[in-house]
Parts: sequence; C-alpha cells; structure tokens
Amino acid sequence: MSRFFANGSDSESESSEEEVQAQNYNKAANFQFSDDEEEVKRVVRSTKEKRYENITSIIKTIRNHKKIKDIPNTLSSFEDLTRAYTKALPVISKEENGITPRFYIRCLAELEDFINEVWEDREGRKNLSKNNSKSLGTLRQKVRKYIKDFEDDLARFREAPDQESDVEDGEGEAHDSDVDRAGEDSDGGVVVGKLPVEPKAAKAVQSKVIADDDDDSDDSIDWDSDTESETESSEDENQYQNMRERFLKRTTDKEDKDDDKRKDKRKEQKHKVRKRADDDEDGEWETVVKGNVVEKPKMFEKDAEIDIPLVLAKLVEIMSARGKKRTDRRLQIDLLFELRDISEQHALGTPISVKIHFNIISAIFDYNQKISEPMKLEHWALLLEVMQSMMKLLLANPEINLNESVAEEHEEYVTAPYFIRGCPLAAVERLDDEFTKLLKECDPHSNDYVSRLKDEINVVKTIELVVQYFERSGSNNERCRIYLRKIEHLYYKFDPEVLKRKRGEQPEAGTATGPSSVEVMDKLCKFIYAKDDTDRIRTRAILAHIYHHAMHDNWFQARDLVLMSHLQDNIDAADPSTRILYNRMMANLGLCAFRQENIKDAHHCLVDLMVTGKPKELLAQGLLPQRQHERSAEQEKIEKQRQMPFHMHINLELLECVYLVSAMLLEIPYIAAHEFDARRRMISKTFYQQLRSSERQSLVGPPESMREHVVAAAKAMRCGNWQACANFIVNKKMNTKVWDLFYESERVREMLVKFIKEESLRTYLFTYSNVYTSISIPSLSQMYDLPLPKVHSIISKMIINEELMASLDDPSETVVMHRSEPSRLQALAMQFVDKVTNLVDVNEKVFDMKQGNFFQRGNMGNRDRGYNRNQNNQGGNWGGQRRDNRNQRNRNQRGHHKNQQQQQQQQQVQTIDEE
Repeated sequence: MSRFFANGSDSESESSEEEVQAQNYNKAANFQFSDDEEEVKRVVRSTKEKRYENITSIIKTIRNHKKIKDIPNTLSSFEDLTRAYTKALPVISKEENGITPRFYIRCLAELEDFINEVWEDREGRKNLSKNNSKSLGTLRQKVRKYIKDFEDDLARFREAPDQESDVEDGEGEAHDSDVDRAGEDSDGGVVVGKLPVEPKAAKAVQSKVIADDDDDSDDSIDWDSDTESETESSEDENQYQNMRERFLKRTTDKEDKDDDKRKDKRKEQKHKVRKRADDDEDGEWETVVKGNVVEKPKMFEKDAEIDIPLVLAKLVEIMSARGKKRTDRRLQIDLLFELRDISEQHALGTPISVKIHFNIISAIFDYNQKISEPMKLEHWALLLEVMQSMMKLLLANPEINLNESVAEEHEEYVTAPYFIRGCPLAAVERLDDEFTKLLKECDPHSNDYVSRLKDEINVVKTIELVVQYFERSGSNNERCRIYLRKIEHLYYKFDPEVLKRKRGEQPEAGTATGPSSVEVMDKLCKFIYAKDDTDRIRTRAILAHIYHHAMHDNWFQARDLVLMSHLQDNIDAADPSTRILYNRMMANLGLCAFRQENIKDAHHCLVDLMVTGKPKELLAQGLLPQRQHERSAEQEKIEKQRQMPFHMHINLELLECVYLVSAMLLEIPYIAAHEFDARRRMISKTFYQQLRSSERQSLVGPPESMREHVVAAAKAMRCGNWQACANFIVNKKMNTKVWDLFYESERVREMLVKFIKEESLRTYLFTYSNVYTSISIPSLSQMYDLPLPKVHSIISKMIINEELMASLDDPSETVVMHRSEPSRLQALAMQFVDKVTNLVDVNEKVFDMKQGNFFQRGNMGNRDRGYNRNQNNQGGNWGGQRRDNRNQRNRNQRGHHKNQQQQQQQQQVQTIDEE
C-alpha cells in the first residue's frame, strides 16, 4: 500500500479530490469537443422523413438498375422497397390518413411498364443471360402479385400521370421561400431536404442537453445560461460544415444583403418565365415537322405560261427526287396535289390529270419505306380517294390508254388516242395488299377492326372499276389477275339467297335481284380456266371455287371439282399461300360433307388437318407457342405476314368437334365389330388417343369441354345407349359452342340424332349378337326410336357385308343369329396364334439376315464347296428346303446359283455328245 494512503491526511485527500476533478474536467472537455463536431453534421428528422428518405433512395437505386437493365439487382432492390414500405405503413396511416404516397405509386407504375416492355421484346429476351431471364420471370410474378393491392391507385395515376409535376413545382417554390425566410429571420429551424422542421423540436433537444449538463457539473449552468448565446451557437453549429469554416471570418451584413438581392432577382426571373409561358398558352400552336425543315419550292414563276410541257417538266422534276436520301416524302405528295390543282385550273386536259393521279398513288406507296408495315390511316384514305378518282377518269374517257407497255418517249397528251405509261393493275394489287396489312395490324376484338373492315366496300368498288377498265381494253392475262382479286374478296362470303333459291323460296336469277354470288364465281372462274397461262392463278381459282360451292352446300359440284383437278397430287409443290388456301378449302369441304350427312367423307377431308395437332398454323389463323426454337425470328416474321385476317377465320372448335363426332360415328361400331381382332386398325388416331386417355383416368367427372362431351358420348354409344349419347352431343352448352354456328342449325341437330340412333343400333348388334339366339325387329325399332323399314335396312346391310352372321325371318320379323362367332376364349386363342406366327416370321428374318451377313464377309470357300457339291450331285438342291423360307435377297442368290448349275450341266451334256 502507498504511504500516502497509509498516512490518511486531510491535505492528501483534498489533493486527491482535485486530481480526480481535473481528470473528470478533461474527460468532459474531450467529450464536449467531439460532441460539437457531431452536432455540426447532425440533422434532426422525424420518423416520417426517415422512412420516406429510405424509400426514395431505394427508388433511385431501382431507376439506376433499370437504365442498365440489371434485372437481378432490380429484383433485390424491389424486395428492399417492399420491406421499407411495410415499415413506413404506420407513419403513412397516421400522417397521410392511409393514402399511398404518389411517388411510390409512380415507382410501381414505372417498374410495371419496364417489365412489360422487356417481356414483350421477344428478341431482346432471347439475348438475355440465364441469370437475367430467370430474375425477369421472378420479378414479373412478384410485381404482378404485389400491385394487386394498389390497382385503384395505379388506375388513378395512369389517368393523370403528369399531374404531380405541377404540384411538386409549386411545393418546391414554397419550400424555397420558406428557406429564404428562415435564413432572414434566423429562427433556428433545421431544414431536411425541402421540408422545414419546426424549431420546437430543436429547442426540446437543446433543453434535454441542458438538463443532462446540470446533472454533471455546475459549470454547465454558466455555459448555457443565456438563451441568446444558445441560439447563436446552434446557428453556428448548423451553419458550418467543418472546423475550418468555423474559425474563418464571418460574412458582413453587406454580403447578406447582396445574397438577398440575388434571391429576389431569381424570384423575378421565375415570375417572368411563368408569365411568358402563360402568354404563349393564349397564342396559337405551331406544328413542328420531324427532320430537316425544307422550304416549300415555288411551282412556277409568276409570269410563266403554264402549258402541258411545263407541267410535265415540273412533274418529272418532282418525281426525280423519288427515293433519294433527304427527300421529304410528305412534301412530295403535297407538291403533286398542288400540281394537279394547277393543271385542272388551267384546263390542261384529262390525260395530264390521269398522269398526275398515277404519280400521286406511287408517291403515297413510297411514303412507307418498310413494306412489311401498314401505311398510316390518313394516307390510306387519301389513296382510296385518288385511286377511285383516277379509275373514274379512265372509264369516262375511253380514248385514254394507261398501259405499262407504253414507253415514256411515246406518251401522247395532246391528240387522241392518248397513251400514258402506267399500270393500274399493279396499283390495285398493292392497294389490296395494304388493306390486308391494315386489318392484320388491328386488334380483331376492337372497334378499330370493324371500322377498317368497312373500307372493304371501297376496296371492292375500286377493284370493280379496274375490272370494267380491263374488260374494255385489257389482255387475257391482266383480266385473269384482276378477276382473281375479285374472287379473293368474294369466295369466303356466305350468301343465304343461294340456298333460298335452291329451295324455291325465291325466284331464279335474271330478275330484279341480280345474279347470285355462285353465278358470279362460276363466270369468273370459268374465264380463268379457259384463258389463264399460269398454273398458280388457275389453281387458286379452283380452290376458291370449291370453297364457295362448299359454303353453299353444293357438295357434289365441290367434290367433283376436287377429284377432276387432281390438286391433292401436286399441292405440295405450290407456294405457301396456295397451300394455306388448299387447307382452308379442305376444312370447309369437310364441314359441307358433314352438313350433307356424308360422315365418312367429312372425316376423310378433316383427318389430314387434325391429325397433325396444328390446324391453327395450317389454316394461317395464328402461331402456336414456340418449342425449343423451332423457328427463327425471320421465319416467325414471314409466317405472321401470311396470316389470314380475322374475319376470314374458320372456327377451330367447330372444326375439331365435327372431326371428333365423325370419328366417333365411324370408330365405335368398328371397335365393337373387331373387339378381339389383334390386327385391328385405328380409323382416327386423335379420337383413339382421347378415348384411351379418358379410360386411364381413375376418376372421371361430368364433361365440361367439347372433347369431354364427345368422349362421354362415345362411351355411352359403346353400350348401345343412344339417348345418353345424344344428350352429350346435343345439349345447351354444345349448341352454344358449336351447333348454333351452322346455318340451319336445327336441321344439323336432327341429322346428328338420327346418325347416333343408327350407329348405336349397329354397335348394339355387334356387341351383344353372341348373347341372343334371335332378336325381334319391332323391339329394336322401339328401343332405338327408328322406323321398321330403317331397322330392316340396317340389319340387311350388315348381313350382306358379312358383318353380322345372321338371317332374317320375315314372317316372324326376327333376326336369327348363327353361332359362327368365336367365343371370347376362342378369340383370345386366335390372337395368341397370330402373335406366335408373327414372332416365328420375325425370328426367321433375323436368322436369314445374319446368315446373309456371314456369306458377305468374304467366306467364299464354303460357297465354292457348295458349288462343287452341286456339280457332283447334278440337279441336287442342297439346303433347298431351308432357302425356300428365306427373304427375297437370298432367293435372288439362289436363282443365281441355279443359273450357274444349269450352265455347268449344259457343258457336261455337250462334252458327252462330243464323245
């Protein structure tokens, strides 16, 4: 122990107390100095500001990640954002009354748009890395799930997305003015971002610090006694950012006044800019054209004498800029219209007007540089108007000859007959193609599609005008081309007047009603059959003619055209659009056969389409989802261009239902007749697969889809229950989905029920014939609700075709069964024998193939010994019985061996004769 503590004097204790106090003072000084440094950077913030600042920093991070398409980091930042928003929910419910902040809704909307943009860009998605593509799917799912809670807020935001900008500007200016006032008044308020914080919070914090200092020492009372010095020190602490600025010379009052003046000037400038903007709103808007602004050139000089050569020279000048790099295509069209007006004002004649019209049409076509994209609607309406105007001028002036065979130097505009270079046929063909592209571009379920489809009336009128022109002065090839365009707008349209005339409800053609569509098609197609030089136009005309006949239930005419033209033999060599038309024709022909009660023919027409599983693609009614990059981007683009417009589509569900019902009516009786036949073949592979997949299911509920209805009906038919089968096929749901789509749907339903009764009867006889000794025909008639002659006819056909081993007893009206059908055990034994026979045949073929390979490997010594043995045994056939069972190749070898033996025998006979 130290001697100072041992003595225990008062002086020592006092000195020790002084030392302790000195040490404590030094610690306090050190603590206070560090605290001063911290208070310079400290910002007093509320919970709301902390939460909002956290959310805004995460939103900024998300925007930066979106700019570089860093999807994994965007996903992680989105998860952080949702967690931050969850933490801020109590503050939002308290401060904002539960209303989601608009900047948060804006972030969610931008994120959703970004994900949709990346997702719809298929080519860009293919180029994404594996990590990016995986994160994109996860992010899309999470965002779609998360924004369901903000659907109303997002909808309101999307209605007025720019509304916040004005409000935020106003708030920013208000905050600036508040900050300025705070600097002038020196209230001691602490500013966080843009929002001023009340000085009460700062004072409360300072009072808390004062209370703590009172507990430590009495010196702190003197330190914080004066409130004015306290406010000054707090201002100094908040004003300076580092220690260097703290000890620099302070600014004078003069500098403060200069700062105030600068702020006032800024406010005045803002006010002037805002006032100028308000003045601009009151004035007129000026349209700004994209690209280089080119002054409109003058057409002619003031004192120029406008005549035909001058107008033609100006026309050549305007059209010479066609296709050049910096040509303003819109200005070119305007100049041509102005030139047309000038020529009409000076009465330069119709030929000049026709020439300018044709050049306007060419300029409108040139405006759209990408041929795969449709033209703008304003240009489309202009094109229709100019085209019809030109054709009316040509028809009104027969002396004008517009032909592409006329050379430019041989054009004649002064004296009749007039000759002008141009081809209205090419123009109308391009117009028709543009109309198709416009239809494909529109959403088929929107009003835009309907409004565009109304333009078909004007397109058909224009084609009709061109038809009249070429019928008057055109070659056969040109007439065939324009006739085909007219046919393609007519062949798929149903005309109920045709069926009414067939039934005699309306008078025949030649009356005031005019010719029917079938007669018009017949006239146009027969001209093409006789005059066309190209196979393609004739083929397409035949296909359209068959389609139109099938549409109006002319089954026999359509069938005869198919069989006589032999189109099915060489259709694979045709171009894709012709093959698509062939598929559409076969589909419609199958529907026609079904309506005309030719079930087998209907199945035969539809089987090639349906067995592939891709009827949608084969009919050009859409593309199936891509599997393992089946097609490249270029192929997909080309296939999209080949798609048919929506109003020309054939209902795929109707097509599949007709195919499955036809297959059911053929397959179920066949299965019942060949139940124990090992070599039974499938009539319809698609229907057989549907039936087998349903049988493999452990629990089968009531049918819902169309396929399930057909499968349930097939099971009922196998038991001979025609009523259940008819109820599954013809009911309210199936009528709405399928049968009501037919013209005269009631007749189709009656035909279906009749066929179901007949095939159910045949199935019943096939299935239960070995149970009965004889069956009463009246009881069968009553059971299946069929007339007696019909039942008698069905049973007679079955007996004649040797499908049913029985005989008819007319006096007793019974069917006497002959016990010639094998029992189940016998049928299984016969199947076993067939399979064993097949196995033996396969085994022998395998053995023969191995033996053949053995001889072919070069083991020729055995062959030589065999030949010698044959020579010694003149006429002996060594191994002949075994070779008789071998395949064709070994039989050929045996024949070769025999020929050699015969030659050797002849040589031996010759030597004997010589001796």
